[in-house]
Amino acid sequence: MKINGPNQTNFNPYKQQIQKQSELTKETKQKDCIEISNEAKQLQESGKTNEKRAAYVQEIKQAVDSGEYKVDPEKAAQKMMQFWSK
Repeated sequence: MKINGPNQTNFNPYKQQIQKQSELTKETKQKDCIEISNEAKQLQESGKTNEKRAAYVQEIKQAVDSGEYKVDPEKAAQKMMQFWSK
């Protein structure tokens, strides 16, 4: 005769409850989805075709790379104050 004691490895009194909970969570899980509004799509498309903006950005990049780009601290501070005071 074999006596295993109170801690049997294959005995789980809450097995049915755990199974029910896992079935419920499987049914209620939803997949993530992203929806982009029509306005956002238009902004993306218009951003691609804005040649003036691209030329301006390229000009600034070249100035930064060459070390000629200077930041006006007063103008930057004014812009920050306008942004944070909204």
